[in-house]
Amino acid sequence: MQDSLAETEAKGDKMKEGLLVCGDRNLGVGLTIWDIETGDRFLHIPTCASPRFGVTCLNNQYLVASQIHRPGCVAGGVIFTWSLNKTQAPLRSYTGEVIGPLCSTKDGIYLAGGAPSGNMYLWEVTTGKLLKTWHGHNISLTCLVFSDDGSLLISGSEDGMVVVWSMISLLDTMDSESCSSVLSFLTAHTSSVTGLLTSSCGLNSVFVSSSLDCTCKAWDIFSGTLLQTRTYTIPITVSVLDPEERQLISGTADGRIFVNTFEVGLLEDPCHNSDDQQIVLKGHRESVTAMTFCGMGLVSASEDCTACLWDVVNWVIIRTFEHQKGAISNLLVMPQSSLVPLKSHQRPSNSLRFSLLEKYSQTSPASNGMATLLPSREHEVVEEYCSTNLLSQQISDLQGDNTAEALQMKVDTNMGNRAWITTMTKHTMKMNKQLQVRLLDIAEYRLKELEETESPTEEPKKKKIKENGFLLDAVGGTQCQG
Repeated sequence: MQDSLAETEAKGDKMKEGLLVCGDRNLGVGLTIWDIETGDRFLHIPTCASPRFGVTCLNNQYLVASQIHRPGCVAGGVIFTWSLNKTQAPLRSYTGEVIGPLCSTKDGIYLAGGAPSGNMYLWEVTTGKLLKTWHGHNISLTCLVFSDDGSLLISGSEDGMVVVWSMISLLDTMDSESCSSVLSFLTAHTSSVTGLLTSSCGLNSVFVSSSLDCTCKAWDIFSGTLLQTRTYTIPITVSVLDPEERQLISGTADGRIFVNTFEVGLLEDPCHNSDDQQIVLKGHRESVTAMTFCGMGLVSASEDCTACLWDVVNWVIIRTFEHQKGAISNLLVMPQSSLVPLKSHQRPSNSLRFSLLEKYSQTSPASNGMATLLPSREHEVVEEYCSTNLLSQQISDLQGDNTAEALQMKVDTNMGNRAWITTMTKHTMKMNKQLQVRLLDIAEYRLKELEETESPTEEPKKKKIKENGFLLDAVGGTQCQG
């Protein structure tokens, strides 16, 4: 009887959850963890300020957070790691540049990070080895997510681009100079990507992207086909799927939250906008920054320094958490049992080892570990010119069987064309800007000359004209060597 009572109490402790929040403006604020059930503050971790999507949990054993870039600091970035079952200072891993969004595989083996430069990083957690560094985007990354099975990595950036990467190719050390890691290259969004969600709808694997262009889009994760677009009247700042993947919840820039039925099929019109009765939640006064689900319902956070716990049946607020130290940029829900320090004789189950993350890759020291996986037309133009007919013939032959190789070859060819167009567009824009500056300078100079010529003067001004190495006084006629 006593054993069964103890087991019941242990199960109850495991079911209790903690809500972790942090901001992105002040390192001194740190991380705050509340008991979701009671609303009491459970734990506080000092010294942390992480950008959006910059906090992730590894197998409920380690908490990893990228840190904001201090103004005026020219050094690289830093990633803090805390062991949840040990009361000790965080491990500090220094990176070559500032890291923004982070994500990890479900088993906690791999950790990926994105930088404002568009570079992407992939580490092996147990050894800390930097497995791959590559230029994945042409602008700052905003969010990253792994597929449920860890075979794919999806990234989004400020220019609206979404790229699906093959982990098998990324981990292939012999394939660092090719673009075969790119599975899909999606450019349908016209503004910054604010969320990436993976889902399995029936037999089809899909993912959802949200953006400041007021849309949420559902994609086939393997083919990159756009399955559905849902349009709103206001920019979407964050999105989340309910645990049963029946509803899509979208937070907006004005603090409202929209709840829509999530139905995606391959036969749907990509431009179709569902006109179902959507639920509108009003609990925040400013932009919604983060959302997640817990055992008691939906949790949302906002720039108004609050987090709200919602009843998902009646869609009313159960509890409000006041974060008086500033706006909230990240939310995480984790079992409270993982936050309790272990006794000296206890060992965590399914223990995961974490090592300091390498700053540079050791695989290619000549290039500082940097591989360019977004193809560059400049380096491929000769090879492509010589092999265009052969490549077209191979694609034609493979298409007869509809093989994956044919699809990959199409992706490689299209990626090369798009990258070349992007590069040429940037060069043209730079040249136009320089020409505009020169034209403005010339126009300003001529305007000054015109004003000096037309302005009345009481006495003739002396002008010195340089001729053949001499300065000639325009009034007196005297000469002096210049």
